[in-house]
Amino acid sequence: MKSFRPKDGSDDPPGPGRNSDRDFHGERRSNDTHASTTDPDARLYRKARGQAAKLCYMGHLLMENRSGLVVDTEMTHATGTAEREAAEVMIGAVAGGRITLGSDKAYDVAGHVANLREMAVTPHVAQNTARRSAIDRRTTRHSGYTLSQRARKRIEEAFGWMKTTGGLHKTRHRGLDRVGWTFTLTAAAYNLIRIPKLLGGTV
Repeated sequence: MKSFRPKDGSDDPPGPGRNSDRDFHGERRSNDTHASTTDPDARLYRKARGQAAKLCYMGHLLMENRSGLVVDTEMTHATGTAEREAAEVMIGAVAGGRITLGSDKAYDVAGHVANLREMAVTPHVAQNTARRSAIDRRTTRHSGYTLSQRARKRIEEAFGWMKTTGGLHKTRHRGLDRVGWTFTLTAAAYNLIRIPKLLGGTV
């Protein structure tokens, strides 16, 4: 966070030493006015209300529901729309015929739901009941919607393994390309661990 400085250079110069003190409390900071001097691709992002904002990237996974295997990955800058945009890119790469896409209520946005339907993708998106949902009875009345909502939560198994066993709790690299490459490689390792278990279960 000490590297997140005004783009116009209006702040005080760094103090002496490799890890000098810096008081940025009370300072208004945003991605529009500030950037990291050590990793310009990282963005300040708050995952949820009440949580601290951190410099980070956003990694996205597309999972096949039946097997739980990761079929695509995307690494993006951390923005408020990155999840939906990445989902459309990934599902667009594999779309062919009528398919479904399960996701949580953060994806319950009219524009995103409409884009999926234009791609012949049925949006099995969890309804955001705090406001008017873009998902109506034409989707929720089918039994497949309920099944998708159960299966989609298995994506957390992949994220959990990648963060703990895969070592992605904190990235060791800088730059969108390098972090994205590591993310994809770790997802492939997760698949390699899971495939023997799937094969063993069918024997």
